[in-house]
Amino acid sequence: MRERRQCHNGCMSNLSVHRVNFGYFIRPAEETDAGVSRVEPCFGYLVNHPDGVLLVDTGMGADPAVDDHYRPVRKDLGEAVHSLGFDLEDVKYVANCHLHFDHCGGNPTLSDRTFYVQRIELDTARSTEFYTLPQLIDPPGLDYEVLDGEAEVLDGVVIIPTPGHTDGHQSVVVISGDGTVVIAGQCHDSATGYAADDLALRSRLEGNSKIPVITPAWLERLQSMDPRRVVFAHDQAVWEPLHN
Repeated sequence: MRERRQCHNGCMSNLSVHRVNFGYFIRPAEETDAGVSRVEPCFGYLVNHPDGVLLVDTGMGADPAVDDHYRPVRKDLGEAVHSLGFDLEDVKYVANCHLHFDHCGGNPTLSDRTFYVQRIELDTARSTEFYTLPQLIDPPGLDYEVLDGEAEVLDGVVIIPTPGHTDGHQSVVVISGDGTVVIAGQCHDSATGYAADDLALRSRLEGNSKIPVITPAWLERLQSMDPRRVVFAHDQAVWEPLHN
């Protein structure tokens, strides 16, 4: 295990975040705001931590009906991780932002690791028909560490509930020497959407009562972490703060 180097503000100076490319799928027209089909990437994120690698999301699960509907082009989990210079054996922890099929497809492969999940998300996935692919949720050997709200699961790694897309959606905040990174998953579909809500929040906090936009209750908590980057599950773009 490498020696930890603690930053003056409590962050870990040797943490790093790497995007994992799991492929892409076609979101059909009836599921998009524009009413036309859209090609969407499927990203996970690997957090290289002194206590072991944390993988946020594990790719797209396979099922004939899912494949017919979304026409996914998958990248193998092991190959995707290996392309970043890591092996699956390096992964010690897993956090799914939520348990839809396109975020937990590799869970059975990693079933002997520690999994972090919000209680409401796991309960919903287990009890709601057509919510996800059931075979991905409780494969043999998988034992969840169930969370009820915010938790610092590793030094410098904080999981924060960000409900909206699902009731149990969670985001992962990585506090490193290079600046805090928020792995936002699908709390917003795009960096543009996140930026719009952040601007509305900042305007309202500055006293502009004319802003009618209702932003998520958890957004202020994420922004209080002073992120330098916010990254997403289905958008290649990255949110970065304004500096004025």
